[in-house]
Amino acid sequence: MFAKPRISGAPVGGSRGSQRVMDTEITRPRRSAPISLRELADRLGARLDSPATEPVSPARDTETADSSPRVAVTGVAGGTDRVLPGDVFVAIPGARTHGASFAREAVEAGAVAIITDAAGAEHARDAGVPVLVVEHPRSALADASGIVHSTRAIDTVLFAVTGTNGKTTTTYMVRDVIKALGLRAGLAGTVERIVGNKHIDTSDSGRLTTPEADVLHGLAARMHEDHVAAAAIEVSSHGIDGGRIDGLPFDVSIFTNFSQDHLDEYGTMERYFAAKMALFTPEHTRRAVIVIDDEWGKRAAREAQVPVTTVAMDAEAGADWTVEVNDTTLAHTEFRMRHRSGDVVDTTVGMPGWFTALDAALAIAAVLDSRLGITADDLRAALGERGGVHPSVPGRIELASGDAPVRVYVDYGHTEASFRTVLQSLREFTDGRLFMVFGADGDRDRTKRPAMARAASEVTDVVVVTDYNPRTEDPTEIRRTLVDTIRREFPEREVYEVAAPAEGIRKAISLARAGDIVFVGGHGHRRDVEVGGKLVPFSAMDAVRDALRAEGWLTSA
Repeated sequence: MFAKPRISGAPVGGSRGSQRVMDTEITRPRRSAPISLRELADRLGARLDSPATEPVSPARDTETADSSPRVAVTGVAGGTDRVLPGDVFVAIPGARTHGASFAREAVEAGAVAIITDAAGAEHARDAGVPVLVVEHPRSALADASGIVHSTRAIDTVLFAVTGTNGKTTTTYMVRDVIKALGLRAGLAGTVERIVGNKHIDTSDSGRLTTPEADVLHGLAARMHEDHVAAAAIEVSSHGIDGGRIDGLPFDVSIFTNFSQDHLDEYGTMERYFAAKMALFTPEHTRRAVIVIDDEWGKRAAREAQVPVTTVAMDAEAGADWTVEVNDTTLAHTEFRMRHRSGDVVDTTVGMPGWFTALDAALAIAAVLDSRLGITADDLRAALGERGGVHPSVPGRIELASGDAPVRVYVDYGHTEASFRTVLQSLREFTDGRLFMVFGADGDRDRTKRPAMARAASEVTDVVVVTDYNPRTEDPTEIRRTLVDTIRREFPEREVYEVAAPAEGIRKAISLARAGDIVFVGGHGHRRDVEVGGKLVPFSAMDAVRDALRAEGWLTSA
C-alpha cells in the first residue's frame, strides 16, 4: 500500500528562488497515462447512462455506449473552473444547485465524460458526452482522482496535520525539517501550495484549507512526478468528513490539539472530535503523532486505530517524546526533545513562544517516524548545520513592525485557545503594555464569543474590539457581546470599540509606546474580510504598517 520513498530526489538549495505560478502548473501532473472510460467505470462500479442525443459542438461526435471504451480520460475535475481537455467532470449535488447543471460548461472546457448521480444524470444527458452514474458523486471524485493519477503508488511521503490550532505552522515546520535534510519538499494548506520551489497563493477567502479531492490527488501526483521526497498537508475536519483526503496514502498524521471551534456545524464537541479522529485509521494513515498535554490529546492517543507516538511538554505525561524549553525570546525558542529511550535532540525554532517549540517537535517526531528512513543522528546533523528549524509562516506570529520600537504581531488564530496561548507568551516578553486587537466571526459559533473575549483580556492591558468577518450578521451586535463580556468580567481593563479593522489597529498603535507589544488576532495572512456577504479587500499587515508610518514609528516603504 505504501510505496518505498525515493530519497534520492532532487535536493533543495542552490540559487533558484521560489516561483509564484498558476494553479494548474503544479496541481496536475505534466503527463497522465490515459485510462479508458470503460475501465474507469468498471473500477468505480458506475453504470453508463443512456447515450447523449445531441453533440455539444460539431467538432465532437455524439458518444454512445458502444463508443465509450474509446474515450480516453487523462484527468478529473470537480468544478468547471478546473476542467482541462481530457478530463471527466464529476458533478456533485450542492445545497442550492446540482453540479450537473453545469455539464455543458464542463464539456465546452474539454470534459470527455460526466460522473454524477441519478438526479444529476437528468441534467447531464444532453451535454453530448457519456454520463456515468454512481450513488455518491463526492466519493467518486476521490476514487476517480486516485485511479486516474495512481496516487496510491506515489513515492512522495505524505504527512497530514490536523487539530484546532497550529495546523498551518506545523505543516511549515514539517516542510522546513525536510528541506534541512536536503530533500525536495511540498506543502498544501490555508496559505499556499508548494511543490519544490513553485508556490501557489491560496490565501483568498474562497480557498479551502484542505483542497477538494481532485486538486489534492493531482497535486500529490505532480509532487511524485517532480521527485518531491515528502510533503505536509493541512487537513481540516471538513476535509476529513467531506471526503477530500480519501484515497491519499498518508504515512504519518499529526494531531496538534483540540478545543472549541465549528460548533455551529458540528453541534457538539464530541461530533467535532469524531470528525478529527476519522483521520487516525488505517484507511487514511500508517502512523500518528499526538500531543497528550491535555485530556483530549490523551483520548486521541487511546482511540487512534494506528500506531501512535506521543509528544508532551508535561514531563509527567509519560509521552514518548518530552519537550523542554530552555530559552525563548521574541526571535527564537531553544528546546530539547528527550525520548523515553534516552535519545536527545537539542535544537532551536526561529519563532517566539513555547508552543512553537511544540510544533517543531511534532514535525521532528513525525519525520523520524516516517518511511523516509531518517535517524536522530541525521536530524541532529542537519538541524545543527542550519541552526535549527526556521520556517517562514505567513500570518502566524508574524512581526509586522520591522525595527520599530513598538512591536506588532499579526496572527491568524481566531479561537479562545489560540488567543490565550499567544498572549500568555507575549506577556513574558514585555515590561510595557500588551495590546490586543480582535473581533469575532459572524454566521459562526456564537457560543465561543464570550470565551474569546475573556482570553483576549486575561493578561492584556488594552483591548480594541473591532469587526472581523461579520458576514451577514449585524457587526454591532457581535462587538457588543465582546465588549460587554470584557467590561463585566474585567472592569479594570482599558477597552475600546472601533468598527473598522484598520481604524482599530490604528487606535491601538496610536496608544502604544516604545517597548509595548500590539497583537492583532484573527486576520493573519488574509487579504479580505467578508461584510454583508461580500469580500472587501483588507490586509492586517498593510494596516499595521500604515498605522506605524502615520504615528512616525516606521519610516521605510
